[in-house]
Amino acid sequence: MIIYDEIMYWLVLIFAESHPYSDWIRGILGGLVIGAVFGGALVMVYLERKFLGDIQSRIGPNRVGGRYGVLQLIADAIKLFTKEDIIPANADKWLFIGAPIVALTSGFLMVAVLPFDYLLINGSYYAVNVTRMDISILYLEAVSGLAVFAIFMAGWGSGSKYSMLGGFRNIAKMIGYEIPLGISIISVAIMAQSLDIVEIVEAQDFLWNIIIHPLAFIVFGICLIADVGRIPFDQTESEEEIIAGWATEYSGMRWGLAFFAEYLHAVVGSFMVALIFLGGWNGLPIVGNLYIPGIFWLIIKTIMVIMFFIWTRAALPRYRIDQVVDLGWKCLLPLSLLCLVWSTIIGLVFG
Repeated sequence: MIIYDEIMYWLVLIFAESHPYSDWIRGILGGLVIGAVFGGALVMVYLERKFLGDIQSRIGPNRVGGRYGVLQLIADAIKLFTKEDIIPANADKWLFIGAPIVALTSGFLMVAVLPFDYLLINGSYYAVNVTRMDISILYLEAVSGLAVFAIFMAGWGSGSKYSMLGGFRNIAKMIGYEIPLGISIISVAIMAQSLDIVEIVEAQDFLWNIIIHPLAFIVFGICLIADVGRIPFDQTESEEEIIAGWATEYSGMRWGLAFFAEYLHAVVGSFMVALIFLGGWNGLPIVGNLYIPGIFWLIIKTIMVIMFFIWTRAALPRYRIDQVVDLGWKCLLPLSLLCLVWSTIIGLVFG
């Protein structure tokens, strides 16, 4: 009983924000969460290599760490750390150096408001996250846009025509896809009557948003893939046309951090899909006599979304940049407006 009371005390201390040390504890918690998501991005890199190997009838990584290549990521990290770091003579040094930092910072800022579960402690409910905002869904969309600017910084700051083309392609894609992405998010927020992700998940207690609003799910999913630069929307770095696009002039660990930021955003984006459309931590709390915490269901759903990201890379070809722009403006934008109308109707009828 004493142990239970002690655990409840610390849980309230962390999540209730009613103690002078709550901010310090949440800061430490934030570092742990960032580390966990960082590890999740590493797992995604490994899963992608092995999954693509299976899909394309290849062996995949198997040279370091035995048959399954479990130490390949460590070998790659050592390789990148020991490679020469080159800054082109014509580059804008501060933009060139700052771009990977901005990209990673964007992902870390997004992690700060991601909720992972909802705990009942001493008769009160508390969200398990680093910090909670009333407008957390808008905050997520805003800070995710920093990664878009990071790519443009890299493209412009590299002093290379290939990098600059990749940067401008990124701006064209951003303008065409951020608008329908935001509208689809607002559509879900209207139905939940809240901009707080925790309350959006709570509203999916009995029926997930993917069932209530499948069109918004499709629009959001396509825009998210484009936002994180995954195939078929990786025109900013298409090797057949512009070498490596915005990343052409990067080498060593700067290159590694820049591309790892893409995987970090993909993992955070997968969490967003699971929270906004797949019910978040809502699942079967008890299977037989076994209690299943909500974070388990959230992680399972997130992994499913990540595997879908990997599958699209293997199955779909890269679109041309004009096709990407047309898709955003001529298809996704009208569909997102239709989502907004549908959500308004649902909100008025059942709100």
